[in-house]
This record gives sequence, C-alpha cells and structure tokens, in this order.
Amino acid sequence: MSSSTAFTPAATGVLGSESKDASAARVAVARPRSRRKQYVRWFFNLVAVAIAMVWIFPIYWMLLVSMTPIGSIYSIHPQLLPSGVTWFAFSQVLHDPDFWTAFRNSVIVTFSTVVISTFVGFLAATAIARFRFRFRNSAIVLIMIVQMVPLIALIVPLFYIYSKIGLSESLFGLVIGMLALSLPFCIWTLRGFVAGVPADLEEAAMVDGCTRVGAFFRIILPLVLPGIVSTAIYTLIQTWTEFQLTNFMISDQNHFTLPLYLNHFLSANQQILYNEIMATALLMAAPIVILFLLVQRQVASGLTAGAVKG
Repeated sequence: MSSSTAFTPAATGVLGSESKDASAARVAVARPRSRRKQYVRWFFNLVAVAIAMVWIFPIYWMLLVSMTPIGSIYSIHPQLLPSGVTWFAFSQVLHDPDFWTAFRNSVIVTFSTVVISTFVGFLAATAIARFRFRFRNSAIVLIMIVQMVPLIALIVPLFYIYSKIGLSESLFGLVIGMLALSLPFCIWTLRGFVAGVPADLEEAAMVDGCTRVGAFFRIILPLVLPGIVSTAIYTLIQTWTEFQLTNFMISDQNHFTLPLYLNHFLSANQQILYNEIMATALLMAAPIVILFLLVQRQVASGLTAGAVKG
C-alpha cells in the first residue's frame, strides 16, 4: 500500500507534464492555423474591397464630372480629385421645365405599370400555383416563352398595332407596352413565392372558420409580401430605365420620360455638356436608390424566401 501510494504522485506528475506538453503542442499547431485563417480572411477582404471600388468608381466619376466646371472636363489630363467644385450643372437641370415634365411622365408610367403588373401578376400567380385547371401547364410554358422573346421583336408589332388604333404618342399606350414586358416576369416570379407557402396553412385557416378570401388575405398575403416587394422593386427599376420601347413609342417631347429626356439632351446640343449629362443621370438614379434603401430588408427577405424548406 505504501509503495503504491508513493508511486502515485510521481506518476501523476509524469502524466501532468505529458498533458502539458501535449496541450502546448496543440497550441503551437493551432497558432499557425489561426494565422493562416487570418491571412486568408484578409486576402478575401482585400478582394472584396477591390471589387467594391471597381463597382463604385463609375458612380464616383459621374459625381466628379457633374461637379466639375465645363472648361476643366475637356482637359487632356483628367483628375481623380476635383480641383474646383460647382453645382452649376445640377442647377441647370433642376431649373429646366422639360426635366420636370419628363420626371412627371416617368412617375406616371412607372407607378401605373408597377401597381397593375404586381396586382394582376399576384392574382395570376396565385391561380396558377393553387388551382388545377385546363391548359394550366400551357399557360406556364407560354409565360416562359414570352419572357424569352427579345424586346426588339415585340417593339415592331406593338408599334404597328398602336399606329392603327391610335395609341402611339400617349402615356396610356406606353403603360400597356410596359405591362407586356413586366407582367410575365411578375407572374413567373410571384408563382414561386406563392408555391413556397404550404397549402396546409391555408386549409387549416379554412378549418378554423376562415373563408377562402380570408385565408388568402390572412395567410398567403403576409407570407408572400416580401416577394411582392422585391418583385415590385425590380419591375420599377426595369420600367424607370426602359429606353428602347419608349424611344419607338414616343416622339412628342411633352410625353418624354427621363431616359428619352437624357437621350434628347445628348443629341440636341452641338457641344456635349458632360457635366449636365452626369447630373441628369444622378438625379434620375436618386429616387431608385432612396427607395431601395427604404425597402432593402423586404427585398433581402424576399430574395431568400423559400431557400430553406421546413
């Protein structure tokens, strides 16, 4: 008993020293690994910063040119930092009544297109995703085919029809043309969001006493709302910046939208005023950026909706 008792502390000390050596070895091995991970993280951060600078530089250059005097823009040696800042270009654009006319027309066309296409697209997407009817699959294939048709192929027949029925040179006809472009996209996108909502939730609400309309507004609509917001935002961006269709449909300056105003601004001046062009482009992009910042959470949740199925 005494010999075993005398041996135990020594054995414990040996084992303790071995465990300390093992832990020290593990720490020594872990340090290079943590440093390697840190270096890899720094590398990817630098790559992300470089990519962000590449994407941000055109916006910075637009802002720089818009605040540069016209005499300095044509300099042989461009400057990355402004030598003299002026708001003359923004003042010229904001005091132009044609700009506000084009802005008003763009708001009317974009708001009408987004509201109608989102509302009708949501109803059509719900019908396709929830109900089984004749030619349902044919309707889905037809929507896909319309989406794949190039825009230039739709412009010529639309222009011919408009010239026959008298809808050319009107904002109402332009809204109908925009709906022909945006409605298939809205139906196809919202169909995926509606199909991602389990039908059991709607059936359970109807068992608890809700009507089909009540279950639609209380179950489907709140769950699909982020998808509706994201779809509406992308439709708004497409409609706000649409140029090809508008250029073919509208030639009256009183019905110009902002893309047509910018194009006419380029062709109407013998000397290209790059500072006013960049100022107009920034003013045109500002409402979209502000709106996107206000609803960015809904857009992000709409993009990730349905990514994880439970």
